[in-house]
Amino acid sequence: QVQLVESGGGLVQPGGSLRLSCAVSGIIFRLAPMGWYRQAPGKQRELVATMTSGGGTNYADSVKGRFTLFRDVAKSTLYLQMNSLKPEDAAVYYCNYEGIRPYWGQGTQVTVSS
Repeated sequence: QVQLVESGGGLVQPGGSLRLSCAVSGIIFRLAPMGWYRQAPGKQRELVATMTSGGGTNYADSVKGRFTLFRDVAKSTLYLQMNSLKPEDAAVYYCNYEGIRPYWGQGTQVTVSS
């Protein structure tokens, strides 16, 4: 059974940082294409960053230079380091396994406000 469990969300001031984690089980993590998506109220879910099975990364233009996607294969955990956060980054962030059958985590709330 594939499980994705996100953590690390919270309230942060503009300009602050957060690190999101996604603990993965039920798949061979080192071979798994993964990603982070987000959904703000009233908006569609959008891609934030993705990683191929080989470790290559791709970022949405809105987060390039501020967010970093990386993984710890030994811990089967995907991370999203978010720096210089802006109010428009506020959303529920979802971890995604981008396999033939995609799986989603339950999401973690990120609030950016002073």
